Amino acid sequence: MSNIHSIHDLEVYRLAFEAAMDVFHTTRTFPPAERYGLTDQLRRSSRSVAANLREGFAKRRYSGLFARHITDALGSAEETRTHLDFAVACGYLPEKVHAEISNKYDRIAAMLFRLLQRWT
Repeated sequence: MSNIHSIHDLEVYRLAFEAAMDVFHTTRTFPPAERYGLTDQLRRSSRSVAANLREGFAKRRYSGLFARHITDALGSAEETRTHLDFAVACGYLPEKVHAEISNKYDRIAAMLFRLLQRWT
C-alpha cells in the first residue's frame, strides 16, 4: 500500500463518492413528503460510506481505528441498500436505477472487505 498517498488514490473511495452522488441526483425526484424521511436517510447513509473511509484513512496508523471506520463504511453501504429497496417498494425508484446503484454498492462492499483484510 506504499503507493497510496491520498484518499483519492483509493478506488473504493472514488466509487463510494460517485455512488453517493448517484443517490443524491436520484433522490431529487422523490416526493417532497419524503424530504425528511427516505430522501434524507438515503443521502446520509450513502455519504457516510465515503466519510467513514476518509476518516479511517486519516487514522490509518492505528489499525483498530482504521478497521472500525472501514467496518462502519460497510454498515453504511448496507444501510443504503436497504433504503434503496424501500425506494423501489414505494415506487420512487425504477428497478433499473436500483440495480445500477446497488451493483456499485456490491463492488464497494467487496472492495472494503478486501481493504480491511489487506491493510489491518
